[in-house]
Amino acid sequence: MGKQGFARKQGFKRLSKADTLSKEENLRRNRRANDEKFTPSSSQSDDSGDLLEEHKDVASEDEESGKIVYREPSMYDNLLKTLGSRNETVANALRRRQIEGKSDTDEDVVGDIESSSESEEQHDGSGNDKGSPWSNTFVKGLKGSEMVDGMELCEDVVIDDDGLYDTDEESDVRMSGQSISEASVITSTFANHLDYKLSKEEIDHLLIRKWSYSWKMPAFNMSKTYWRGTGVCPVEDLDLDSHYGLKPRLYKHWLEMYDASKGSEFHKSKQRLFFSICNSYQDIMHHNKKPFYLKGQEEDSSIMDAYLVHSVNHILKSKDLMTKNERKLAKNQDIVEDKILNGSAYLDRGFTRPKVLVLLPLAGIARRIITRLIQLTPSKNKADVENIGRFNEEYGSGSTEDQYEEDDLEISKSKKSTKPSDFQALLGRDNNNDHFMIGIKFTKKSMRLYSDFYSSDMIVASPLGLYTKIGKAEDGKEEDVDYLSSIEILIIDHADVMMMQNWSHVKTVVEHLNQIPSKQHGTDIMRIRPWYLDGQARYYRQTIILGSHLNPDINTLFNQQCFNYQGKVKLECSYKGVLPKIMLQVRQIYERFDTKSILEADDDRLEYFAKKVFPKIKDSVQPGVMIFISSYFEFVRLRNFLKSQGASVCLFGEYTKQKDISSVRGQFFRGEKKIILYTERAHFYYRYKIRGVQNLIIYSLPERKEFYPEIVSFLEESDNMNCTVLFSRLDYLRLERIVGSAAAKRMVSSEKGIFVFA
Repeated sequence: MGKQGFARKQGFKRLSKADTLSKEENLRRNRRANDEKFTPSSSQSDDSGDLLEEHKDVASEDEESGKIVYREPSMYDNLLKTLGSRNETVANALRRRQIEGKSDTDEDVVGDIESSSESEEQHDGSGNDKGSPWSNTFVKGLKGSEMVDGMELCEDVVIDDDGLYDTDEESDVRMSGQSISEASVITSTFANHLDYKLSKEEIDHLLIRKWSYSWKMPAFNMSKTYWRGTGVCPVEDLDLDSHYGLKPRLYKHWLEMYDASKGSEFHKSKQRLFFSICNSYQDIMHHNKKPFYLKGQEEDSSIMDAYLVHSVNHILKSKDLMTKNERKLAKNQDIVEDKILNGSAYLDRGFTRPKVLVLLPLAGIARRIITRLIQLTPSKNKADVENIGRFNEEYGSGSTEDQYEEDDLEISKSKKSTKPSDFQALLGRDNNNDHFMIGIKFTKKSMRLYSDFYSSDMIVASPLGLYTKIGKAEDGKEEDVDYLSSIEILIIDHADVMMMQNWSHVKTVVEHLNQIPSKQHGTDIMRIRPWYLDGQARYYRQTIILGSHLNPDINTLFNQQCFNYQGKVKLECSYKGVLPKIMLQVRQIYERFDTKSILEADDDRLEYFAKKVFPKIKDSVQPGVMIFISSYFEFVRLRNFLKSQGASVCLFGEYTKQKDISSVRGQFFRGEKKIILYTERAHFYYRYKIRGVQNLIIYSLPERKEFYPEIVSFLEESDNMNCTVLFSRLDYLRLERIVGSAAAKRMVSSEKGIFVFA
């Protein structure tokens, strides 16, 4: 457990005598604070000043004199006050919260609140302000259709024939042979993570964005690859008897599935080890995951299983906690309010229900993930999978009982294609839909696909799908996207494919997570965790970023937008390079240009090309010059430059219309156009073989290392087999994936500027 941010029961802490304020001064502060209203905002400012603003605790009790000094109200207190002015029950709760420990001379503070409440109730006879989004209810159980002694039950509470309640947690404990008291002793990373109280100093430190990686651990079955992280290594001192922190039923089901797949030594397996890292609730960046479409089926599936089990475990534990608390509160209604106000044990939820968000680039990948999620969910929790027929119709055929990998990589022999097998597996068979969203709800005995987002536990979506929803909400075409306010686990899988789409959509989605919602959405306000109300939810969100390679945009997101107080874990690896995969005897000349900063890099690259490379092209009469470009922005700049020079050029970019592609390829092949500009995204989405290439210039290295041998192979019809590559020190991440880490280090640090590979 961490430091107590504020005393939940009495709302004050002990200070030294020198720090104690006079009663008169604090009474004046409290009167001013009581005149303020809390208005929830639908957005949060990125201004660091706003982020650093904390609620100063000025209430204290003098240990020697017995004087009690009040603190300034927190956001939670202001919320109580706003609700209290419209609801008598909340007003009474607020008065009790303030009276505890109060001295006799402070009675006028309570009087101010009483008069404020009376005046507002006279204004609205119902005692409710219909204009306030937070004034609908006090405790969810005080209104509802399903009541037990005046308390609405959570939908997963089951009443047995004997009138006793049962939760998954208690059922799992009985199944594992433990007593409830024994099970409660086992440390839960779930509880430890969510119950921790962050101090202002800790938040200030997080906002500095400086991380100290203190431990290093070899990655399983990956040479020259290590996990590095902050804090304590999550796989040390694991308790096997605690099922690695999993719910016993979920652990047993996962183990059975692993054994059925003929896996060996589960406890030393890659998926179990990665799950332990996930279960530490640290932010994770795995940027060397071999994807399923590049013959990395086993590795990709192991990582996928680990984060899906972690997500299901988090959802089921959250539901168990809320169910247990509903049961306890339902037993004795006379002290419900006191229990909620005077203890943090009943603070068990966020603003809205969705807890897990999985961002995926393509619908074909989503089908693979959701199908596996259904398989990994214990049978008791998926006796019925609602809307599975609709899911198979929209996302692809295939029974959830079949092996999820059975036909993802197989290309039908009857349908011969010139496209590589990885292209067919990733983008073929109508798998390339990049606009989708689906909610998934877990109930006691079933899973519901296509559930309403506000009633979902997990949301699986593409960045474009969510970006569209956010845009409609901002334009007023849809109500809101408040279902993103309480995301506690964010998973971004296949981030490298998202780089081939529009990474700004990912950034927009992340920026809209964990904001204070604009409406209540039926939430039991008195049960919301205080760090949600204080706008600190992003410091508790775990972000898991997975991809086949790293680039500056992914790195920036991980370092600048992920503030998890638990710390970070990332992969470090060395690359062998892909030069040995080039079957042709091509002379590859790497020319380094100098640049002082990332802001000047694009200008310096174009200037070097204009002065050193283009004059050779202009003076040559030989046609068939291909210029390969990674970025569309570089493509536009280079296109404008070549046109200004009157060059004979044709264009093949990602936005080239399908009907124009054949014409462009034909003009270049026949020599009607001397130069062709070809982008990496065009190659990603079309994978055409461009014929007629005599001279290859790689203006900027590709992000995807597997593309480099393919692009160089376009020279197979060339007479001179020459390839020129431009790079700078800022291209190190791409460079090391292609030429290898050792060679890349020499190339960026050497005094020489030209390097030749043959």
